[in-house]
Amino acid sequence: MSEPILELRGITKNFGTEVVTEVLRGLDLRLDRGELAALMGPSGSGKSTLLNVLGLLDRPNSGELTILGQDTKSLDDAALTRLRGRALGFIFQFHHLIPGFNAWENVALPQAALAGRMMDEHQATARRMLEEVGLGDRLDHLPNQLSGGQQQRVAIARALVHHPALVLADEPTGNLDSHSADEIFELMRRFHRELQTTFLVVTHDSRLADRCDRIIELVDGRIVQDRRR
Repeated sequence: MSEPILELRGITKNFGTEVVTEVLRGLDLRLDRGELAALMGPSGSGKSTLLNVLGLLDRPNSGELTILGQDTKSLDDAALTRLRGRALGFIFQFHHLIPGFNAWENVALPQAALAGRMMDEHQATARRMLEEVGLGDRLDHLPNQLSGGQQQRVAIARALVHHPALVLADEPTGNLDSHSADEIFELMRRFHRELQTTFLVVTHDSRLADRCDRIIELVDGRIVQDRRR
């Protein structure tokens, strides 16, 4: 069996005190190295909450979450931040690029944040990553000088520049036309194959999900289907 990147055991997440809303209800999940998995489910099924838990942005109420063999329950906020910066990459629907930073500066930020300062090697690595995603001629462009598809390519470069073990992608093609969406998916698929990076892609697009190796369906905070292709 492949090496596990992430494991969930009995994860629950509730919100509220007087009126408690159960969002995640005893989830078990394992993602292995090199998987490309789609996470699907209707609105309100708990996908965003699950992504926040997996991304170490929110703590579960109960259960175990292990990333790269590290049990996260005992980690303080600073240690969670370090693990997140080292092991995880994020791609969002609306890019979340910093408007006043150009393309290479946006891509270099994760490395600079880990090191505590921007270094020449961060700039060089960021520029190489942008060339890898086809933006070698857009290195100094600001986000508002790029198309939506180009901005998402910058976001992919930023997510992968520090070679994370797991990339969490939240509707990465949801704001793009079908042609740009296909290009972005194929770009993620290429890095998945070349780097053996694990991807978990939240999507409503069944056409995209069908091109993943595994489809996980979440309904009312429970995994109701988990099938490999």
